[in-house]
Amino acid sequence: MPVLEQLATVVVDCADPVALAAFYQGATGWEVTYSDKDFASLGAGPDSTGPGLAFVRVEGYRARQWPDGDKHLHLDFTVADLDRAVEELLALGASRPTFQPGDGEWVVLTDPEGHPFCLIPATTPAG
Repeated sequence: MPVLEQLATVVVDCADPVALAAFYQGATGWEVTYSDKDFASLGAGPDSTGPGLAFVRVEGYRARQWPDGDKHLHLDFTVADLDRAVEELLALGASRPTFQPGDGEWVVLTDPEGHPFCLIPATTPAG
């Protein structure tokens, strides 16, 4: 039996947890479950079994410059309509780096603090 049962939360280092949580709340529709100047968290709701997202203030935090700098992690999100998702996320404050790997199969954006995240088209289950 494994020691770790389930991933509970992905915690992202940042300069402004409240602002970054607001960005991801707008992008996901998840609810803010806690927020203060040093930490903010989001949850998908009481019926969700997946992990939540949280953001923690790190003094002197400087975002990595992807793809030129190191990246510690990135998030992948599936989307029903790739073009619409990109448009809406850019309107929320995301940026679209010039470098796009994957030959158009997915899109890489960065959040307002420079963390990369990928948008992957949801596949239709075989019927």
